[in-house]
Amino acid sequence: MLEILDAGGLLTVQDAGRRGWQKSGVPVSGPMDWYAYRAANALVGNHPTAAALEIGFGEVTLRTQRDCVIAVTGAGFVTSTYVWTFPLWTSFYVRAGWIVNVLKQGNGNWAYLAAAGGFETESVLGSRSAYLRARLGKKLETGDFLKTGKPARELNALAARKLSEIKRPSYSQKPVIEVVQGPQGDWFSEEGLNTFYSCAYSVSTASDRMGYRLEGQSVAHLRGADLLSEGMTMGSIQVPANGQPIVMMADCGTTGGYPKIANVVAADLPVLAQVSPRTGCVRFKLTTVEEAQSRYRKMLQNVNNGIEKVEDDSNFAQ
Repeated sequence: MLEILDAGGLLTVQDAGRRGWQKSGVPVSGPMDWYAYRAANALVGNHPTAAALEIGFGEVTLRTQRDCVIAVTGAGFVTSTYVWTFPLWTSFYVRAGWIVNVLKQGNGNWAYLAAAGGFETESVLGSRSAYLRARLGKKLETGDFLKTGKPARELNALAARKLSEIKRPSYSQKPVIEVVQGPQGDWFSEEGLNTFYSCAYSVSTASDRMGYRLEGQSVAHLRGADLLSEGMTMGSIQVPANGQPIVMMADCGTTGGYPKIANVVAADLPVLAQVSPRTGCVRFKLTTVEEAQSRYRKMLQNVNNGIEKVEDDSNFAQ
């Protein structure tokens, strides 16, 4: 069990998502950076869909109530306990009563803390993922406790592991994001399409788990900006009347009524999620469905096969 001593930013429990309820208007939710989330679970021997702690735009200090192994992944954070500092994408042993700090440092927005055994919060509609707009789950605060389940293996066997650096996403504050053509690509003028694929867009500070609002040169429509609402998914890029694209993220609605110019491929959603508002910017590049699927399959192989032991494990396995 972990006790939250100090919570800043947006702190929630997320698992792989609440799938199967979109027809009822319930978003999938789940992690903003699916790869970092999945890697955190892999490092501590959890099932890929186990519940983990998502730390967004802030910091957290926790105290362990019993011996455990934890891993922290993502971008823009550093983890420490007493005199030891641990890099992201590693697992380490924590004794009962120790205090763990996950502090914001550098570029990036989201970190994932997984504990061996996973977090056993209440499951609603088949998922432990928090969706705050519908009051499914909750924003975690100082004084909350997180119960952990039974680890899959002995703790000593799970500590002092890392995901190979070459298997991690190439996080950047100026990434080129690959997209596939959206269902309303023909709703935009040739000028509008050229603008979208040639200009850089910054991430607005008005962005959240529902969507990343982009700011830059306006994308011109050809057939208007309103259509009958239809299904959406994470990565859908809508363009409302003002011409400023909005990328749908983990908590996006199940339907939307603006034309979708493109859809971010699954392999680049983690990179996009970690682009910092105001300071970062993105460009878009068209790719094919086949290429997008190939990249996604390779990423799954990387996280499944990229776990290795830390060479100098003296600080990781206490």
